[in-house]
Amino acid sequence: MARHGKRWRTARAKVDSLARYSLEEGFTLLRETTNAKFAETIEVAVRLGVDPRHADQMIRGAVSLPNGTGRDVRIVVFAQGEAAKAAEAAGADLVGGDDLVAKISGGWLEFDKAVATRDMMGKVGRLGKVLGPRGLMPNPKVGTVVAPDPAAVADAVSQLKAGRIEFRTEKSGIVHAPFGKATMSDDQLKQNLGSLIGTLLRMKPASAKGTYFRSVAISSTMGVGVRLDVHDLVRFAESM
Repeated sequence: MARHGKRWRTARAKVDSLARYSLEEGFTLLRETTNAKFAETIEVAVRLGVDPRHADQMIRGAVSLPNGTGRDVRIVVFAQGEAAKAAEAAGADLVGGDDLVAKISGGWLEFDKAVATRDMMGKVGRLGKVLGPRGLMPNPKVGTVVAPDPAAVADAVSQLKAGRIEFRTEKSGIVHAPFGKATMSDDQLKQNLGSLIGTLLRMKPASAKGTYFRSVAISSTMGVGVRLDVHDLVRFAESM
């Protein structure tokens, strides 16, 4: 059985696993339990009252975080012609067509997000077994498959560079998502979290019964989970 180190045990002792902390209290504890020697990613786990086995209750989408993710996002774009030029101008790290498909088929995967124009999806589809399991496959539902229009491509790249994240429910109805870095201020992180929670709230399926937000916990990469008071968090998200 794996044993946690002294640092983790010390952090765990500060957090009551049965408590539901207010937003202010939760972020205070988050700071006290975030003490790694690198810039930890701050994440949230939201347990929703949905059954992803039903198509109409599968929550999947994207949100642009107002303060970005705190990290540089490497983006590749499958496009050609004027759309390819627009992607490069918008800051894409690598743009291509058949050459990019071949490069990735050969094992190159040094990127975080992929965007494709609709006319390129016939070729990109061949990479499904490589990109799919890694969550890198372009998908129209999250805005990474766009029209072969320079403006649409540039907008998709710009949003991803600025801090647009994707999310989806797992089999258990939980949404895991990063919403910043420990180097960001509490206000920046709260605003990012509020934007995500607000987006999830607007996506509530009509067929979902009972409590929608079952529980919400925030944590850092090496820290412990801090559960938040759902009502306090939703009020904050609705006030933004």
